[in-house]
Amino acid sequence: MPALPPYRRIADDLRTRIASGELAPGDAIPSARRIVRDHRVALATASKVLAALRDDGLVRALPGVGMVVVDRPDRAQRARAAAPASAAVRAAPALTTEDVVDAAIRLADEDGLAGLSMRRIAAELGVATMSLYPRVRGKEDLLVSMVDAVFAEYPPPSRTSGTEWRQQLEAVAHLQWSIYLRHPWMPSLLSLSRPQNAPHGMRHTEALLQAFDGFGLSQNALMHAAVVVAGYVRGCAIDLEAELRAQQDTGLTADQWIRAHGPAYDTTVATGGFPMLAAVGNEPVIELTLTTLFEFGLQRLLDGFATWLHRSGT
Repeated sequence: MPALPPYRRIADDLRTRIASGELAPGDAIPSARRIVRDHRVALATASKVLAALRDDGLVRALPGVGMVVVDRPDRAQRARAAAPASAAVRAAPALTTEDVVDAAIRLADEDGLAGLSMRRIAAELGVATMSLYPRVRGKEDLLVSMVDAVFAEYPPPSRTSGTEWRQQLEAVAHLQWSIYLRHPWMPSLLSLSRPQNAPHGMRHTEALLQAFDGFGLSQNALMHAAVVVAGYVRGCAIDLEAELRAQQDTGLTADQWIRAHGPAYDTTVATGGFPMLAAVGNEPVIELTLTTLFEFGLQRLLDGFATWLHRSGT
């Protein structure tokens, strides 16, 4: 007997867990990203697993949660088979723009922007693809709405009379870093030269501008300073999604990957011509992560601003 394709094996395992009650009605099933990580399969394979379970009537999309086991799978399967093809379209008027944006954010969090499409969003919501377009004009409009919705969840602090400029910049920068850690797809959507019309994102820019107020800077200098800070945080965060993909592809964390490749690296350094790298390599422990790089660079950036602002104020 030929071996079952990977998606069938994974789907069958989940069917067994549902049938045994291990996954009860209302329980969330593994997301596509988790299936990729746990079974080391491609995203397309993970998507086929979820589609197969949905086609069987075993799971459904629950906005804000993801795919969950249905109540009475046997009844759901019969109901699905008997439902006319237009049922999803008739249910679509209840759909809101917020539903579409929330589903898109959830899918992007699970699978990254590469796995995001209007068709997948429609499948997540259980509606026809065309029913999305009265709520969003297209994918470009959707992406801007996603950015704005995420920023809306993290309003920046306003500078109060007792807040120093450096404290304000640190607070906004750390808040933005936490956003990107939660939503690693965000940095790639943001542009320094072509900013989106996202009101909640603009409030972050306003908070950065407030930090530089009172130093007698020109409007041009104010804007450059604010965008440099935002651009620094975004630049550090660009690698967050790539690191997630690398972990999924290799099954190794960054630290595990470095340990695995350490001998080859040491061999290259030992050939000579790398005295500084050799000295660094002799240190027993060097913690170098995306977060430590962000923290170190942010303080050096603010040190530079301190010198600049002192000169500007004199």
